[in-house]
Amino acid sequence: MRLFHFSDDPKIERFVARPVTVPSTRPEGKDWLNGPLVWAVDAWHAPPYLFPRECPRVLVWPKSDSTQADIARYWHGRSCRMIAHIEWAWLERLRSTRLYRYELPVNGFEDLGDVGMHVHRGTVEPIGMVTLNDLPSELRAADVELRMMESLLALKGLWNTSLHVSGIRLRNAQGWDA
Repeated sequence: MRLFHFSDDPKIERFVARPVTVPSTRPEGKDWLNGPLVWAVDAWHAPPYLFPRECPRVLVWPKSDSTQADIARYWHGRSCRMIAHIEWAWLERLRSTRLYRYELPVNGFEDLGDVGMHVHRGTVEPIGMVTLNDLPSELRAADVELRMMESLLALKGLWNTSLHVSGIRLRNAQGWDA
């Protein structure tokens, strides 16, 4: 297994556990997830982080228990493993953003059992860093189809399907909170 942390900062020598910037409502007994942690994602689940940090995005992929009807309706015969949606307003930022993918040692990380997320409660020194200059190409290489939309609002119904749906930074999507 490989663990990564994505950043727009190329000079991180160590990751220090810190609380999340915008706390989330957590299930009972999981409030500690808003506290000081270093977050990492496994390699398979890394594509949702190949975007500018504040870019609202929705990624979808089939799960083992996804229905054939949902897959057929949404995939239309495509062979990609994920489909990512962003708003047109973010395309130029996606094209021009440079990200840094830090690889982190797996020791000390706890698997949250939730879409490849792992956390560490202390300080972590990266074991490597790669510069990502072309995010659309990184998405293609990860077998992710990129779809552009005027608004992500049309995707709200996806959470009622049997597909996995990850929404990130949706507070920044046009009209999402309306």
